[in-house]
Order: sequence, then C-alpha cells, then structure tokens
Amino acid sequence: MDLESYQLEAFTKAYAELESSLSGLNVLVETYFSDVPADAFKTLTALKGVTAFGFDLVRGTKTLDLIKGGLPSGKYLFAGVVDGRNIWANDLDASLITLKSLEGIVGNDKLVVSTSCSLLHTAVDLVNEPKLDTEIKSWLAFAAQKVVEVNALAKALAGQKDEAFFSANAVAQASRKNSPRVTNKAVQKAAAALKGSDHRRATNVTARLDAQQKKLNLPILPTTTIGSFPQTIELRRVRREYKAKKISEEEYVKAIKEEISKVVKLQEELDIDVLVHGEPERNDMVEYFGEQLSGFAFTANGWVQSYGSRCVKPPIIYGDVSRPNPMTVFWSTAAQSMTKRPMKGMLTGPVTILNWSFVRNDQPRFETCYQIALAIKDEVEDLEKAGINVIQIDEAALREGLPLRKAEHAFYLDWAVHSFRITNVGVQDTTQIHTHMCYSNFNDIIHSIIDMDADVITIENSRSDEKLLSVFREGVKYGAGIGPGVYDIHSPRIPSTEEIADRINKMLAVLETNILWVNPDCGLKTRKYAEVKPALQNMVAAAKLLRTELASAK
Repeated sequence: MDLESYQLEAFTKAYAELESSLSGLNVLVETYFSDVPADAFKTLTALKGVTAFGFDLVRGTKTLDLIKGGLPSGKYLFAGVVDGRNIWANDLDASLITLKSLEGIVGNDKLVVSTSCSLLHTAVDLVNEPKLDTEIKSWLAFAAQKVVEVNALAKALAGQKDEAFFSANAVAQASRKNSPRVTNKAVQKAAAALKGSDHRRATNVTARLDAQQKKLNLPILPTTTIGSFPQTIELRRVRREYKAKKISEEEYVKAIKEEISKVVKLQEELDIDVLVHGEPERNDMVEYFGEQLSGFAFTANGWVQSYGSRCVKPPIIYGDVSRPNPMTVFWSTAAQSMTKRPMKGMLTGPVTILNWSFVRNDQPRFETCYQIALAIKDEVEDLEKAGINVIQIDEAALREGLPLRKAEHAFYLDWAVHSFRITNVGVQDTTQIHTHMCYSNFNDIIHSIIDMDADVITIENSRSDEKLLSVFREGVKYGAGIGPGVYDIHSPRIPSTEEIADRINKMLAVLETNILWVNPDCGLKTRKYAEVKPALQNMVAAAKLLRTELASAK
C-alpha cells in the first residue's frame, strides 16, 4: 500500500512497542505483490527488533535495486524469486544469477530462497493434471513444483546444483519461448496497431440512446436482469453428460434450447422488457469463452481459493489469443427467435477474462488484453449481424485489476477502458451496448467507468448500501443509461415491491428518469427459482408503480 509519512511513523512506533515482547524471537516481516517504495524500505529495514525481511522480487524489481543499495548487517533476506501468484515454471538460471548477486550483499549465511508470496494463489500440484497437454505442462509449476524449485535454487547456491533439473528447466524455457503454439503473427500485428490509438464510437451516447429508443421502443424505467438464471441440478447433469460424451450433441442442444425457452417464457410472463437467455450452456463466465479461444489451456483440478469455501479454476493463457469461430451467436439467435422482445447477447469482457485467468508472463498484460478485446470485437460484430440489437459485455473484474500503487492506477485504467471500447467500436448507433460490474466499490473510478462509453451500465448497488449513488449526489454527471441494482441476489431474502420502489425513488433523486434502468445487483445463477420468481415479480411491479406515478405527476 501507499503509506504516508505519518503512517510510516506509526508503523515504526508499533514495532518499537513490540520489541520487548519479541525479544528472543526471530521475527520475519514479509512484503509482497509489489515494489516497496524507498521511504517504506528505509523504515522497514531500520526496525531493530526484526531478524529478517522478505521481499517479492518477481513484481518488486525496483525493490531489488534498493536491496543492492544495502541491508543492515546481520539481517536475513528472504528473496522471493519464485512467483507465488502464477503457474509458470521459474527461469532457474535467471533466478540463480539474481540470488548470487544478493549473496554478495548479505552473505550466503543470511540469504534464504523463497517464493514471492504465499502459494495460496496458485494451483496445488501438476501431478493432478494427467490430461494436460505435455508440452504446455512442461512450462508450468503449481505449488508443489514451486517448492521443488525453491529447494533446487537453495541447493545450487550451496554448491549442490542439480544439473539435470536445471537442464530440463532450460529446455522447457526454450520450448515455451520458441513454440509456434505461442505466437500468432497476425494477432500480434493487429494488437500492435491498437497502441496509441483511441477507439471510440463516432456518435455521442445521447444521440445513440435516441436512435436505440426509436428501434427498441422501451418504456421509462426499463426492466432487465443481468444474464444468468438458476442452474438446476438437472441442467448441470446435462452439461456434465455432454462433456463426458454420454449424450449426443443433438440431445444436448435440445435440452439447452428447452431450458432457454423456459427462461424466455418466464421473463415474458413477468413482463420484463429486455430479456436474457439465462446462460444454461455456460459453466463459468470466463472458462466458457476461454474454451473457444485459441491461446488458452484448461486444467482438470487447478482449483484456487477465491474466498471462504468458494474456489475457482482459472484458465491458462499461454499464447496469442484469437477467436476461430463464433462463440455465442447460435444460442443468442435461438433465444431471440423465441420472443419479439429485445434479447441481450451475453459476453464476458476482455479485462475480466484477463483478470480471472493465469496470464502469460512473457509480454505485458495490456498486450494480452488487447488480443482478447479483438476476439470479443469479432463476436460482438457477428451478434449484431445476426440481428441481436442489445449486447452486454460484462466487466465484473475491471476494478480488481488495479495495481496497489496509486501512481500506477492511471496506466492500468487507460488500457483496461481502451480494451473495453475496442470490443464495440464498430457497431451501429442503434445497437445498444451494455456492461455490468459487481464485486467492487466503484466510486473512485467512476470517471473511468464513464469513459468506457457504454450505452447502459448495470452495476452492483444495493449490496454496497447504495454507496454508488453518493457520487451522483456529489455532482458527477452521467449521461448514459444506468441500472444500479435494486436488490441483492446474494441473499435468499425476497424484497417487497415497496422496498424496491423506495430504492428506485432514491435513484431518481440523483439520476434522470430517462437514463435509469431497473435490475437486480448481479446474475441469478446461484439462486433458486422459488426465490427468483417472486423477487423479479416485485421488481417489475415496483417499476410499473413508479411509471404510473411519474406519468400522473406530469
């Protein structure tokens, strides 16, 4: 974190207070995930009661220069040269060179080889991946392999280098660097052409919304949902059996179309204005797309803790990304054929795909993001050609990619927002682009959200105690459509019509009537239909109630 001088002073005082309690103990203070600024480094290494300091030397390249400037004598250095946040095999030869340079500073008896952070952030063991492509597997190291790498580097420093292990590692590094599977010249050329440009739709959002309204003919306070509908046990069984080839493609398509039909019919019965197909064919909003993009690999058991008991299985981006075939057009057009109401095409945005994957470390993250953006752009344009007039590009993870250092925020937000704009820069004014964000506090990046230039943004609000509305109370002007969530889908509680109407009224106090949408906070995938139906029924009733009140007030 960025610490002010008074915070660093408090940090020093806290450790001074602890010194007597720590007396006789060997204390290690570990830092990770970023560079340690020079003033913080000076404060940290001046702590008298601390025996050892640990630094992330994978992301902390500037910290390495500070260490080379000198550490207090007699202190241990835990050198985090093995990446604990990713799944790539360490370049052992390069790490050994770094370690030998540090050995000359702190002495071989005070240098400890370490991972850059805890191994919580990577998958457990490659042994559990017998079906993973052999070549790609040779490029990887999960937690168990990283421990072996740390041990091998420590032994090499001690003069017991395992030549065979280092040689195999060098072969794997060369294989990854030179593999034709990693490089796609056409993709690299297209992505390189994006740098320094400013991709924006030619018409301003106000004019676009007017054109879209003429085409869509939506009421004021239009209602929609975020995308997913409940995934039943039966639905999961169908997907599982299709993947295991226990049912035919024909049987699978029939079952999924039947599920989509049920979801469409339910939304029509509820009188929702802009529909979704419910995403019954999708297991995960990132994995589903990654499985259809080149440059991605997938594990069978590469689970990583997200929070609490929730785990995720991130895809691996190992090479240049492209889209061989349309990914969602078949299901979206099938859904649109079942209704006369607008049907949203549903896509995951490039920044979210990037931030929820294990990303290649041989090029800057923004280059990979631009490649994904171009692939999503192709999909957006195919959806438009197929007659889908409303397309949602989710960026749930945009904010969580922010670097720890505030000085680095602007650069990240610039390329992240640019990546989103690339996806839809080519569509017609009458095609309405939605985006959705959740899991975050957005107030401090609201200007970047506005700069995304989406026609409509649906955004988590009720769960965050309506903090989002405060930025509009403070005078931030927003001209695009916006749907701050009117109820929390993470709870089984069913909100009343009055409660939702009250929430919408609070929004109308700070937002124009003609831009406000009515929708839940997030997708409905984790809820049961017994919870979803009455909640959506009350949501639609609240929107209709306020339409009547607004009409009578004119």
